[in-house]
Order: sequence, then structure tokens, then C-alpha cells
Amino acid sequence: MNDAIQDLRLQVMWTRLISVVEEAAQALMRTAFSTTVRDAGDLSAAVFDTQGRLVAEAVTGTPGHVNSMAAGVRHFLARFPVAEMEEGDHYITNDPWLTAGHLHDITVLSPIFANGRVAGLIGCCCHQLDIGGLGQGPDGRSIFEEGLQIPLLKLASRGRVNADLMQILRQNVRTPLQVEGDVMSYIASNEAGARRVREMLKEFALEGLDGLGDYIIAQSGAATRARIARLPRGTWHNAMTIDGYDRPITLRASLTIEEDCIRVDYAGTDAAVPYGINVVLNYCRAYTVFGLKCVVAPDVPNNHGALAPFVVDAPLGSILNVQRPAPVAARHVIGQMLPDVVLGCLDQALPGRAPAEGSSCLWSVQLRGKLPDGAGFDTVFFNSGGAGARARQDGLSGTAFPSGVRAMPVEVSESAAPIVIWRKELRADSGGPGRQRGGLGQTVEVATRDGSAFEVLAMFERVEHPALGRSGGAPGAAGVVSLASGTAMRAKGRQQIPAGDRLVLELPGGGGLGPVAERDPARIAADLAEGRISAEAARRDYGHG
Repeated sequence: MNDAIQDLRLQVMWTRLISVVEEAAQALMRTAFSTTVRDAGDLSAAVFDTQGRLVAEAVTGTPGHVNSMAAGVRHFLARFPVAEMEEGDHYITNDPWLTAGHLHDITVLSPIFANGRVAGLIGCCCHQLDIGGLGQGPDGRSIFEEGLQIPLLKLASRGRVNADLMQILRQNVRTPLQVEGDVMSYIASNEAGARRVREMLKEFALEGLDGLGDYIIAQSGAATRARIARLPRGTWHNAMTIDGYDRPITLRASLTIEEDCIRVDYAGTDAAVPYGINVVLNYCRAYTVFGLKCVVAPDVPNNHGALAPFVVDAPLGSILNVQRPAPVAARHVIGQMLPDVVLGCLDQALPGRAPAEGSSCLWSVQLRGKLPDGAGFDTVFFNSGGAGARARQDGLSGTAFPSGVRAMPVEVSESAAPIVIWRKELRADSGGPGRQRGGLGQTVEVATRDGSAFEVLAMFERVEHPALGRSGGAPGAAGVVSLASGTAMRAKGRQQIPAGDRLVLELPGGGGLGPVAERDPARIAADLAEGRISAEAARRDYGHG
């Protein structure tokens, strides 16, 4: 077989592998019990070679899950060597320091057996709504308050589920049926993906994934290094100040472009805090690398080879590299800001390539209350503010960048818990003015169905420090957390909404890009006609009308 035909054959297998793992992700969404996975896609699914190197990932999923899992599989293999694996085995952990950064993300890894031997590995990492403890909020003072910790364990041996582990899991959560159903769906997803991989190996007469993995990783690594080689050499710095919990937090980054790699160092970043907004290094690296890839090599498929040229570090004990037993439940509040931080560095090195800052942090609304029969309910639904304006286009409105999760349909959220979402609409005037306008945030208003009191585990960002514009663009609107009665609420921490009142969230907008005076009058008129800006804002910000 000549080289051209062999290369084409390998490319076909690569594409097939990506479709196989996407099928596993879709199986996960069809079988999961939690709306966070089933409707929002807050997950990752990926295939690894027998060395634990990421070979292919599903299109559906978040950088925080898959990039963390890419680094975490080596911990599974250190505890459970490939040579000791048996068909029907499945392994589990939610250790934040080994995988995705907080206890609510459960990772399940499974061997793929073909012809009696391990041909590769398949894994998924999913957001679990309930893991016990205080719940997903920033109120915990240590990891021990935040829920059940699952060390690296066998979830199943030779197809037999670990009944003792499942009993412990059910005993420690508020919604045992949902949690158990979710964990079973993780096994089902891995088994569905493994079955498809076996079919693919048979079709292409392969013994395993290692040879194909070598090709994929080498190709992706070479393509990424080639992109880096075309960039200017040097070091650039950026800092971002955000709300934090009870005081502002400053994230500082230096970005160095070398011949074949990019290094990011967060030296100077503020220290860890005694609240659950801290970030483990794994999660810090996951979102940092995602931000870099978006500009440097967006078209290179994500795998071990594409990730390796990006080197990320943060000082031990900083808010981006916390150690046990620090609380980390709401780590996304900080971690999802990191793409904006490194994009600020890249904008200096590559003017005109980076968007303005966005709302970035997902506004997860976690609510608790009582059902009419006295039983409790615990639910969450996702909301997104505006993304930053881009070089040639306005920012996207109500868009989850960088997490990529979808918002659950209102009807799904209302059927899953006794709540009513009275309003969910774009927030006029929230996008930062500029030649390109920032994306709009949303206004969300929610209460219980019967008007009874309920709690919110608030974990909202950009209330005191809005998204900044770039290259002359103005900031987006800051977020607002309040009651319908007019009472201001804190942006973070567990709080009570009184009976008869409603929680009102005004999500932040993205920053604008470019001088405001250069905005096309036709775009201003279109924004006015569509209700994206008010007549008052058009006059104040753009001198229009």
C-alpha cells in the first residue's frame, strides 16, 4: 500500500473514531437521569490509547471536562494497570485533584476489549446534580463539607456492579434514584462506545488503538507546533480583576511564545480563599489551553498531540492551584474566566485576533425548597450572559462561552421541579458598545409554583466587575441579583427567597470591540428595531437619533 493510500485510510479511521465517541456522548444524553447531562450536555466522552493518551473526543461536551479527563486518565492507570484489567471492568472517581475539579463531576473509565486483550480505553465525565454535602455552591470551608468523595475505585468487576459503593452513594445524596440512574448511564455510554470501537477495529483489521493513536497524536502535535512557529516570539502579560466571594480576586498571567510551544504562568495571581471558588491545577490548565487553542489552532482536533505544546503552571497555594482540603465546589466561577485572561495576552501578540471579554462564567441557578408533601427538592438550570464582541462580528447573546453547555428548555426545568420561570429574555442594553457590540445577557425570573419560600445557592460573577471591551470598545453591563420586590441579593452564597417573592437575575453582557464612533449606523438602527438597545442607549452610547 503506497503512502498516500495509507494516509487516506488513517484519516478515514480518525474521522470514524470521532463519530464513534460522539455516539457514546449521545447515548449518555439519552440515558442520563439528570437534566445537566440529558438536556445541557454538561459532559465529556473520549477514547484513549493503552498509555492513557487522549486520542479522540466527542463534539458534545465542555473543555473543563474533557481537557481535565485528558490529564486524569494516567491516575486511573497508576491505580489499575492495563495488564490487570478484565472485560466488564469499570472504574470511577470524583476526586477534584485527579479529574475535573469538583466533587459534582464523576469520571468513569472502562477498558475496550478486542480479541481477548485491552485495545484502548473509553471514558466519560459528567456533571452530577447531587453529590450530598452542602451542594454546588461556594459556602463550604473545606472539601469535606462539599459532598461524598469517591476515590479511585472499581465501579464494576467483570460486569458486576459494586453494590457496596452504590449503597454508600445512595445513602449520601438527596436524590438517590437520580444519582444511581446517572451512574448506570455512564456505564451504558462507555459500553456503547466500546462496542462501536470493536466493530471499527474488526472492519479495519486493527489489533488495537495504539497504532492509530500514534498517527493521530503525531499529526495533531505537528499541526499545532506549525501554527505556533508562525507566531511572534516574546512574553506578554495581562491581569483581570473579578468579584471573588467577599473581596475582589485578581488573576495575573504571563504568556510566552517559543518556537514550538506556548507557556502560560499565573505567577502573581491572588492566593486561595476559604470559600468554594478555588480551582485545582487540572481545571486551570483545561480552560487555559482551550482559550489558547481557540486562537492559535482552532481547526486542529483536540487530543494529546494538540494539547502537549501548551504548558500551564500556577503557584502552589494560589486560587488557581489549591491543595487539599480546600473547598472547590464552585470552581467554574474562577476557572471559566481563564480564557479571557489569556486572550488578553494574545491580543497584544496578535492584534485583532482575540474577542473582547465576555460574561464567561456560567450562571448556574441551583434552587432548593419543599414540595407540598414536605419532601425536599433540589434543582439546577443553566443560563448564559453575553460573549465578547469579535473582530468582524458582534458578540453572541446568551451564549455559554467558554463552557459550551446548552441551556435547559424552560419546560424541562419546570417539569423537573416545582418551579415557574416567569421570564427568560434577552436583556436590552447589556452588550458593550463598540464598532462591534458585545453580546447581550439575559433576564431570568423564577419562583416556586405555589409561591412558597425557597433557597438559591448563588454563584454568580461579573456583578461588581463587568466584562471589559477591547480596542476602544466599552464594557458590557454588570450582572444584577435581586428579588422582584426590589431587595438586592448577594451574588454568592446560600440565601432565602421569601414566600410570595421571586428571584430576578440580570445576566452580564459582553464587552464591545473597536471605537464606538465606528459602528455602522445601519447596525444601530437594526439593534433598535429588534429591541437589543433602547432609544436612550442609542443616543447616549452612539449619538444616534
